[in-house]
Formats: sequence, C-alpha cells, structure tokens
Amino acid sequence: MALFLQGLRKYIFMQIKIFSIPILGGEAVNEDMNAFLRSKKVIQTEQRLIGDGDGALWSFCIKYVEDYSPFLKSGKEKIDYREVLDVASFERFSKFRETRKQLAATENAPAYTIFTDEELAELSKMEEVTIANMRSVKGIGDKKIEKYGQHFISIK
Repeated sequence: MALFLQGLRKYIFMQIKIFSIPILGGEAVNEDMNAFLRSKKVIQTEQRLIGDGDGALWSFCIKYVEDYSPFLKSGKEKIDYREVLDVASFERFSKFRETRKQLAATENAPAYTIFTDEELAELSKMEEVTIANMRSVKGIGDKKIEKYGQHFISIK
C-alpha cells in the first residue's frame, strides 16, 4: 500500500507545459524549452508536427513535476565532503572516487554499488586502509572487500 501511495503522490504535483516551436526561426523557443527541461523532472512528453499553408511547427506537451516535495526525496541531504573531511582525507577521498569510477566503468555498473561516498569518506579518514580496517566500515562486507579491497589498499 505504501508503494502505491508513493507512486500516487508523484502525480499529485504533475503539471503540463506546452511549447510550440516554429520549424524556421524557432531557435529562441527551442533554447527556452531546453532550459525548462533541464530544470524539471519530466514524466512524459508528446510531440506533433503541425503544418498549415504558412509553415510548420513542432508542438510539445511536457508533463513534469515542479516541486520535489519532501516525501518524494530520499530524505538524505547531499554532503559536501570538502567541508566534512580535512584536507588530507579529502585528497584520499578524491583518489578513492577516481578508482571507484574506473572500476565502475570496467564493470559497467553504477559507482555506488562498488562503494558509496559515505563508505569512501570513512576509508579516507583512516591513516592506513587495510582489510581489517575495511571491515569496520558500515556497509563494507566480505564480498566487497574480496572484490574491490586491493584496489583501495594501495592508495595513499
């Protein structure tokens, strides 16, 4: 039932915006639409090419969510690790993120499935990263350590 309500709430705030972009000379409206799309969570779009004797235009109907109300968000605030970590820890954190990014690309997997930012931040606070230390970080278990641990132990 809760999952149904969450899905239903998503559409309570849905709105519609229509853009009509002339085929010739519609560059400014096109830029306006692109800026609009970058700033909204788009649910659905419909488009039609409309022509008459004087010319043609594209008509776009965009269904979107304007407000990410609190119950639509995950509840977690984004953390700026530059502010949370000291300089040396943040440097290690950045190196860990780069390693994680490379591993994710190699495995064609989302980076957070390797280690989350929170896990990397905890690792970066350690003077020395070892297998034993990794086990002390919440969320890092034997499978992650076995699969990825060696990639992070050597990073200074």
